[in-house]
Amino acid sequence: MLGIILYGLGVMYTPGPVNLLGLNVGINGQAKRSVGFCLGVGSAMLFYLLVLGFAGAAWIGGQALVVLSALGCGYILYLAYKIARASAELETDGAPTRVFNFRDGLVMQLLNPKAPVAVLPIVTLQFPAADIHGTSLVLWAVGLGLLAAGAPGSYMALGGLLGQGVTNPGWVKRFNVIMALLLTGVALSIGFEHVWVPLASAAD
Repeated sequence: MLGIILYGLGVMYTPGPVNLLGLNVGINGQAKRSVGFCLGVGSAMLFYLLVLGFAGAAWIGGQALVVLSALGCGYILYLAYKIARASAELETDGAPTRVFNFRDGLVMQLLNPKAPVAVLPIVTLQFPAADIHGTSLVLWAVGLGLLAAGAPGSYMALGGLLGQGVTNPGWVKRFNVIMALLLTGVALSIGFEHVWVPLASAAD
């Protein structure tokens, strides 16, 4: 069972679109106002753990993952645009007016193709191997959902520590632009790996 936790830490706490956004939120001093974003991320992971745990891996296979990936790319690009635009709308204290909320975290993680892909080994291999099903599956799903919520939260905390030394709004603007570009790169990477390649393979 320790292996499940270690795997969850490994896949949830590595840099990705959600955690990059958490880092950006922390740098901009919005961590306390963005707790809902973390809860949205955790709720999305809880959803995948429960649905795939009880319904099976077939629910998210084939074309469904391609569609999910395409929608996810679009939403990540949308958030990247919002971050880039926020850099031009800083308040006088250097903080952006845009606060990411529960809906942003929920939708972003639901449309993140890496989320169900990360959950599949847990529900199809690790849960059955540890004889986790029924009520225990629900309890494990809740625990892992909370673990997932802590991932962007930890990046927010790190961003908050880094952001304490950034008092010049000009640097905050530059950082926002860099984060927007990184998120754009992540979206394009996901689009190539999870949309373009499967569609090209199907066409051959």
